Amino acid sequence: MPLDRAGAAGAAAQIDRSDGRLGGEAARLTSITKSFYGQAANEDVDFDLRWGEIHALLGENGAGKSTLCSVLAGLYHPDSGEIRLDGEQVELRSPHHALEQGVGMVYQHFRLVERFTVAENLALGHPDTKVLASRKELERQVAELGRRYGLEAAPEAGVWQLSVGEQQRVEILKLLHRGVRILILDEPTAVLTPQEARSLFATMRALADEGRAIIFVSHKLDEVMEVSDRVSVLRDGRMVGSMEIAEADPARLARMMVGRDLAVPDRPRIEAGAPVLSITGLTAAGDRGIEAVRNVDIEVRASQIVGVAGVAGNGQRELAEAIAGLRRIEHGQIFLGGVDITRASPRQRIRLGLGFVPEDRMRTGMAGGLPLPANLALKAYRRPPLSRGPLLSKRAMDDRARRLEHRFDIRGVRWGLPTSLLSGGNIQRAILARELSAGPKVLVAAAPTRGLDVAAIQAIRRLLLEEREAGTAILMISEDLEEIMELSDEIVVLYEGRIMGRLEPGQASPEVLGMLMAGRTVDPA
Repeated sequence: MPLDRAGAAGAAAQIDRSDGRLGGEAARLTSITKSFYGQAANEDVDFDLRWGEIHALLGENGAGKSTLCSVLAGLYHPDSGEIRLDGEQVELRSPHHALEQGVGMVYQHFRLVERFTVAENLALGHPDTKVLASRKELERQVAELGRRYGLEAAPEAGVWQLSVGEQQRVEILKLLHRGVRILILDEPTAVLTPQEARSLFATMRALADEGRAIIFVSHKLDEVMEVSDRVSVLRDGRMVGSMEIAEADPARLARMMVGRDLAVPDRPRIEAGAPVLSITGLTAAGDRGIEAVRNVDIEVRASQIVGVAGVAGNGQRELAEAIAGLRRIEHGQIFLGGVDITRASPRQRIRLGLGFVPEDRMRTGMAGGLPLPANLALKAYRRPPLSRGPLLSKRAMDDRARRLEHRFDIRGVRWGLPTSLLSGGNIQRAILARELSAGPKVLVAAAPTRGLDVAAIQAIRRLLLEEREAGTAILMISEDLEEIMELSDEIVVLYEGRIMGRLEPGQASPEVLGMLMAGRTVDPA
């Protein structure tokens, strides 16, 4: 099963610089309209993409970015409009058909077979996969492909054993392996450190220079300014405008996205209270049976945010799951409000005041097939007024959901339909609404703003700061260094499951945090 098709030689063979196509039109979408259940996600949208460029697509969560990209990737068939690839009109019948046409997309919510290994996922559906392929040779070639593009993931590991960030890399590798000519990346840096993001940007630029066309969906305006050639902005399903990146600036793009100026939330000085969450000597194994969290000590006080930074896959997920009672603890103790919860069940921890926002909002945070009122009631349905004895009150659940929908600005709710139809940002708001409405003593928030637009990020950060002011102890796990530095009262850096350093906000900088996250000891002073 050769992998050469995904390399530079394969791309150059498909898009020859000398044939005059570089800079020409790779794709054009004209008057695209797509509605779901009577509500337009895209309305009369025009969009074009050139060979050899990185074209950023901006917009709030729910603005229609993913829908537009999914139309181009063959997942959705537009209600009206026209698609042209390389100047020829096409009707993309499916994602498989789009791949055959050289178009592939990495979605925010991954499409991997969890029980398969990384190598098996890359081989799955590939036209060159042989019936009796050599596993070792396949894994060797996959490892080589990862090294070539700076997107390394253990080829023999099961996808279910990988962090969200590692799964993202596998999704990108799958498309490179298929030799796609038009690459759509939906929030590809949401789970990457700045160093990893810069490495990905170098990969994207190299791919564009080879002649590929790249659509880069991101909520991070500084990234858009750094890596893009052009930028287009969607708002409420309509195209607001497109421009060369030289004509853009972050403030202008933010105004185009949300229709107003945005204010950065302040983090007022607050005297921290007594310890609420105390973790001593915590050791827990990962999914492969190897220690993922190693002798970790963390203390979080009332009205304090402790930020945990680290490259994806260095024990953050296992730490959060161990605190939440979803992962067995090998050694150490956890105290919540002075009560030893080391061996307590998740339900007991919830009763004692633990709130948990997992990093994977669709698989762990929500029951995607249930409607919003049911999801918002998942941790409160045993108590009045949501239940009376063994019976649930649908009216009480609906009333509560409407109040939380308004209070937390959850948009795009379609009553009676699955929560999975909401955008990523609104699903995250719904999870926070459920957790914060319970009045937690401790909130463990893993990647709370991953994959969200600038307005949603500010709204969620403001919610976290309001909880801090209300006296909640917050353990925030994030790969976003700006977020870590902006919100944290104390910063802990994890590397290979161990605490590599502890910093006060004034000691932190992207360079210091980046070195600690890479396992290098530094003097923050």
